[in-house]
Amino acid sequence: MAATASKKEVTIADKLDALSELQRIDSEIDRIRTIRGELPVEVQDLEDEIIGMQTRFEKMSEELKELETEITDRKLASKESDAAILKYKERQDNVRNNREFESLAKEIEFQELEIKLNEKKSKEGKIRIEGKKETLDEVSSRLEERKSDLAIKKAELDAIVKETQKDEDRLIKLSDDAKKHIEERLLVAYSRLRLNAKNGLAVVPIMRGSCGGCFNKIPPQRQLDIVTKKKILVCEHCGRILAPIQIED
Repeated sequence: MAATASKKEVTIADKLDALSELQRIDSEIDRIRTIRGELPVEVQDLEDEIIGMQTRFEKMSEELKELETEITDRKLASKESDAAILKYKERQDNVRNNREFESLAKEIEFQELEIKLNEKKSKEGKIRIEGKKETLDEVSSRLEERKSDLAIKKAELDAIVKETQKDEDRLIKLSDDAKKHIEERLLVAYSRLRLNAKNGLAVVPIMRGSCGGCFNKIPPQRQLDIVTKKKILVCEHCGRILAPIQIED
């Protein structure tokens, strides 16, 4: 019986090629996401702003209702005071002595003061109501503007996502498949480098004898090792993995 063929040994060249291919795929995903620009962030910011404005609008509306209720209550209280004054005046006509008359006079005076206080507070409340109504109108107008802005931004984002989502999904699957062929140690290093690099490049080519990431010169012997794929080397300055092939941005 023929012996089972041994598993093919993964060479340094294979590892470098796998890393380079993964970088190519991930860079294409980055390019698609760059097309969307800041739109996702702008949409989220607008949504948060609208929620805040709606909360403020609702709170002010409740405060307005409370002020209107307070004025209504003060009007009712003043009517009750008017009724009490009439009652006290009728009783004054039938008092038996000055002491009772003076006592009723004080009650009338108290009710009259209550009416004046209610009128004063109602006038102040009406001024506050006018101010709140003006502010509510401003908030409402601003809220409608922001909702309109949000609708426009969402439409832009949805159009871009619809146009690019299929390609992005395909590339994400290719990226996941490519990662399966890279050992964990290298994958961790690659992911860390991508996270820390502004342009997402963890694997860069040699360009005119320099690192394709930070553009610092690479010693000739190291260049030879990279070109011949004898070693997996990183830039001594930026830490990126150096490859002998051009990686697309």
